[in-house]
Amino acid sequence: MALHKGPQKHQERVLSVNPFFGEANPVGGMTEAPPTHRLPDAPMPPTTAYQLVHDELMLDGNSRLNLATFVSTWMEPQAGVLMAECRDKNMIDKDEYPRTAELERRCVAMLADLWNAPDPAAAVGCSTTGSSEACMLAGMALKRRWTQHNADRYPGARPNLVMGINVQVCWDKFCNFWEVEARQVPMEGDRYHLDPRAAAELCDENTIGVIGILGSTFDGSYEPIADLCAALDALQERTGLDIPVHVDGASGAMVAPFLDEDLVWDFRLPRVASINTSGHKYGLVYPGVGWALWRDSEALPEELVFRVNYLGGDMPTFALNFSRPGAQVVAQYYNFLRLGREGYRAVQQSTRDVARSLADRIEGLGDFRLLTRGDELPVFAVTTADHVTAYDVFDVSRRMRESGWLVPAYTFPADREDLSVLRVVCRNGFSHDLADLFLDDLTRLLPELRRQPHPLTRDKGAATSFHH
Repeated sequence: MALHKGPQKHQERVLSVNPFFGEANPVGGMTEAPPTHRLPDAPMPPTTAYQLVHDELMLDGNSRLNLATFVSTWMEPQAGVLMAECRDKNMIDKDEYPRTAELERRCVAMLADLWNAPDPAAAVGCSTTGSSEACMLAGMALKRRWTQHNADRYPGARPNLVMGINVQVCWDKFCNFWEVEARQVPMEGDRYHLDPRAAAELCDENTIGVIGILGSTFDGSYEPIADLCAALDALQERTGLDIPVHVDGASGAMVAPFLDEDLVWDFRLPRVASINTSGHKYGLVYPGVGWALWRDSEALPEELVFRVNYLGGDMPTFALNFSRPGAQVVAQYYNFLRLGREGYRAVQQSTRDVARSLADRIEGLGDFRLLTRGDELPVFAVTTADHVTAYDVFDVSRRMRESGWLVPAYTFPADREDLSVLRVVCRNGFSHDLADLFLDDLTRLLPELRRQPHPLTRDKGAATSFHH
């Protein structure tokens, strides 16, 4: 969550109210303009309040043209109706809403089967508010398991977690909040994610686990999970260290099972203890749902599971949040029921086709060099070609925003801070037609950009932000 400070004195203002928005008020006639940073003294008619909020939100970007976000921006109307019908149901109150709880249980079972759990009935899992919470839960389980197995042998030792430097920021948060040392494998040359051998070399008796990313947010590439597990198998043979793997499949865990069936990355690998995904990314649900699954109950220490009865019943829960809406879980089950394996395969294949086609055509313009091509996640990263000196990716991002397109430009982390890229995320709803319009706008800009004396975006950080 972003942190916000209160307004400075000079920022305080009142919202102007068009007389047409007002309704008859027996006390003061037309509705008075309310303040923006303190509660108004009196209520106002609902239509007036709606219009004020609605008008201000018109200044937001168009989510369908936001090629920075991985989050779903389109669902079928029937899913929207179901979500509206469930928006008042509290997901934690499973005794009061047993059918919603049952749909959550079915989703966990479906994901366990999709991710090839050796015994789907033995797999345990839960819904979350998104992949960040799911990652926190997985990290907590890894740390607690390490503590159970090693606390007596290594009193006072500080646990560590091994990962590539390309991980999503939630893993940095986890290590900070739960006092775990983050050991990160840097980028090198044209390798933009974790190297299995380098990751194994960072492991020791205090390593709680290694994180593998199925779909890096920086460029859309899959990390080699099977090779990572093999490197850790070899490490165990040499040293006896048994290091579990968690797969952060925020995006790829809902792509690879349908499009890359021969890719072994999931519970087929005995070293994979847990997997997470975002239902609200390539699970095709509006924002607000993620999933965390563990191979079996041994991978999730029982002491982390809480049982409360003051809402009625005695349902075990494992979550950082308490109250949260059940609507997104219902929408996830709707999608699973509605699409099935073949439907998901068709949707994800269409999205990948759009990504690969658009990447190839951008490369054909001659001004850009592709780092990835959209053939793993339907996401690709592109930088300017070596001969381009008049503009950079930040100029492109800034100018494309003028046409409504939000395309993030950012620098890579250590040791490739020298590399600045644009990233294009193709989602369900970003069609070939929209891709054509995107390419038309980009092509139209190029002559102007080429005439620049030099790159014009001075404040690279303010030009555009890299959002996950």
